[in-house]
Amino acid sequence: MSLLHDSPGSSPPEPPPDTALERTLREQQTLLDNAGAGIAFIRQQRVVRCNLRYAQIFGYDAPEDLCGQRSESFYPDTTAFRELGRAAYPVVSAGETFRVERLMRRRDGSMFWGRLTGSLINPKDTSEGSIWIIDDINEQKNAQVQLDAAIWEKQILLDNAMVGIVYLRDRHLTRCNRHFEQMLGYGPGELEGSSSRRWLPDEAAWEDVGRRCYEPLAQGLSFEGELPLRRKDGTPVLCDVRSKAIDPSNLALGSIWICMDITERKQAQTELIKVHAELESLVAERTQQLRDTVATLHREIDDRKLDQERIYWLAHYDPLTGLPNRTLLAERSTQAIEVARQDQTPISVIFLDLDHFKHVNDSLGHRVGDALLVQIAKRLRAVVREKDTVCRLGGDEFILLLPGANAKGAARVAGKLLEASRQPYQIDHHELTMAPSMGIAVYPDDGNDFDSLSQSADVAMYRAKQGGRNTYRFFTPEMQAHSVRALQLENALRRALERDQFSLHYQPQVCIATQQVLGVEALLRWQHPELGMVSPAEFIPIAEDCGQILPIGEWVLRTALAQLKSWHTQGLILPSISVNLSAVQFRQPRLPELIARILADAGLTPCSLELELTEGVAMDDPRMAIDTMDQLHALGVRLSIDDFGTGYSSLSQLKRFPISKLKIDQSFVRDLGEDANDRAIVSAIIRMAQALGMHTIAEGVETREQFDFLRDQGCDQAQGFYCGHPQAADQLQVYLQACRKAQLSATATGKRPNPTSAFTAFLR
Repeated sequence: MSLLHDSPGSSPPEPPPDTALERTLREQQTLLDNAGAGIAFIRQQRVVRCNLRYAQIFGYDAPEDLCGQRSESFYPDTTAFRELGRAAYPVVSAGETFRVERLMRRRDGSMFWGRLTGSLINPKDTSEGSIWIIDDINEQKNAQVQLDAAIWEKQILLDNAMVGIVYLRDRHLTRCNRHFEQMLGYGPGELEGSSSRRWLPDEAAWEDVGRRCYEPLAQGLSFEGELPLRRKDGTPVLCDVRSKAIDPSNLALGSIWICMDITERKQAQTELIKVHAELESLVAERTQQLRDTVATLHREIDDRKLDQERIYWLAHYDPLTGLPNRTLLAERSTQAIEVARQDQTPISVIFLDLDHFKHVNDSLGHRVGDALLVQIAKRLRAVVREKDTVCRLGGDEFILLLPGANAKGAARVAGKLLEASRQPYQIDHHELTMAPSMGIAVYPDDGNDFDSLSQSADVAMYRAKQGGRNTYRFFTPEMQAHSVRALQLENALRRALERDQFSLHYQPQVCIATQQVLGVEALLRWQHPELGMVSPAEFIPIAEDCGQILPIGEWVLRTALAQLKSWHTQGLILPSISVNLSAVQFRQPRLPELIARILADAGLTPCSLELELTEGVAMDDPRMAIDTMDQLHALGVRLSIDDFGTGYSSLSQLKRFPISKLKIDQSFVRDLGEDANDRAIVSAIIRMAQALGMHTIAEGVETREQFDFLRDQGCDQAQGFYCGHPQAADQLQVYLQACRKAQLSATATGKRPNPTSAFTAFLR
């Protein structure tokens, strides 16, 4: 019987080979479809076959949609694709598996992180293609970035805290910050692993702390109290201590302790105790603000995908009130005026200024003032229409842009604003009433562009203030006369420099500890033959607006340095001279080269010059500002921040600036004798500057009481009428010669020079 035929009663025939192959392929496809990772077969840089997960990862509905797709499309760009090929080929061609984490691109163009595993089907014949497995690890990557950022922020807070922070486990120190070590007089790491008994006075005190503190910690509560500690040299130190278990449900994890040295506070007199209570309240407020800032940072980390929107918001909105800022107002006003010009419709602009707002800041502090501004902003938004714009210009000034509103409509809005202002604001336990003064300008009668409209509204607002405040005024042609002086000053400024109408006065900057003159500040004066003496506060802003500040500023620098060189030639001791630099000057593209050239022309070293900058110079372009400051610092010129504390500078930016000195604004110095908030703010600025390695100088020092307070707080220098009025160079030279004479006399007699006598004589 032939072997090709079945015999009767024999077993069923074996399935043909193609049926087994089909079953194998079905099993393979089932395995691919149920795999948790994406799997694809690639040949000649194209997808031959893939599973559903692979298609889903790249944003496709079915594996068939990817067949024939070039694998290069899965990568951000051609360069990234080729780099992967160059990295993978040596590995897979050797018969090994290639693994890597790379940024991939989905079908919709969005990027994600993937973990790739690839190998050749036949290392001896690469034409058979390769197998690639991909895992979507985008969420893991983002989570790791957030975790790293949170750990970094926690370490920054620990390193820069102004209180001692200690972690204890089983009453042994596992970790502490440098402030705690310095507070007790120990070196870095010297306390690590030590028992807390080491910094307590005796065994009894140690046991008492255990009884008082660890019972509430075991109950999940926190401990707050005063504890006597001991420094390394044995001297006692009294600390305000706060502690809490890291995890009340697992006390073995230990506890965290925050310690503040209050020894001097306890030794002070009753009045100082009262001041300290106010300062402690301020610390609590600052601590809350720090918590709020940390919370904001965490929210920003969660909102990484919205960075572009956040940047836009910061560029177009006021960070305190959330209202549109000048930039956004300019954009909207341009659009509104264009529509009004085409449709022949009106636009009203209301310039609003809060009456006596400064009294709130001076009496209740800037925290209350800021909270009040936030509530006022909410009330302003509630009055206007959705299409209207409420902008905060800065401080207590607001502008309302009302498209389509004529004079009658603007008057109705102004009336609503006055009515809304009659309702008191509740800030903490303070009930405050804040009235506005408003000026109204209407397009096109009062201006054809937004600048002229806002200027007209500003003029009308000042007329409202002159008319008794808490009211509004429409701009009238008669008010234009009040703007004539500004135009007159601008025209006169353009010829003032060539007509030699400017001069410099110099005000001493005195070392508080020795009362020696360490430098002078050059102050610009303008004596016009017809207008008389014009205040810098009046003409400097005009000079900035009309572009004259650049030649005037260069003249000030050259004149001041030439005078300093003249004094040096005469043997007069004066280490440096300070010159104010406006924001317009600071933004010059080649400012460092100009400064270097002027110093070389004067024959002076760069350390002879100190440039005073306002806090706002870096607001528009922080990167440019830091680059310019770094170049000036590298040149050897010293930099200081003028009027510190009055602006809205970011401390995260401030720590990056190569600043050597902070100049405390006179608004905080003026009321040191009466305002505890000002004393607290000045002390805080001095402490912050010391922590950042910066010197401090207080301006506006007019009394001995202010001078003594600044000395007690550790302020380095003082400037003001108490230390010397601004004087012409020849008048100041008399004092400098007296100082030099006193020093030469002391050197000849072998005695130490007495700067106090020359200083006192100069004050007379």
